[in-house]
Amino acid sequence: MKPVSTALLALLAAPCQAQSPIDYGVLVISRERVELATACDVGVYLEDQLAARLVQGQIVSFNLPPGPLSIRLGLLGPGRCKPGIEQLRQQSVTLEAGEVRKYRLAQGTEGLYLVPTTAVQ
Repeated sequence: MKPVSTALLALLAAPCQAQSPIDYGVLVISRERVELATACDVGVYLEDQLAARLVQGQIVSFNLPPGPLSIRLGLLGPGRCKPGIEQLRQQSVTLEAGEVRKYRLAQGTEGLYLVPTTAVQ
């Protein structure tokens, strides 16, 4: 048996470092195939900046700082997908550090919106 080095003993004897606290929340948005009656891409705008472009069946996630967040959705693409008037409806979400929030896209008479979902395990 080989002698154990003092550096290894010091490492084993040292107290475990606490992991740094999670300082972000996760926002997950999915576009399920049957929810929207359009083949157009959907733009996800966070704080009025285009953050993602969702096609059918796609899921996107964002690591974001905790706090309030403004989300807007709109159709993207050429031809009939290009809206004449930009959708102004916004939704607000408040993320907590360490939280995972899941939403799916839906469409109603007032346009696109997010619906909270729960994870299926």
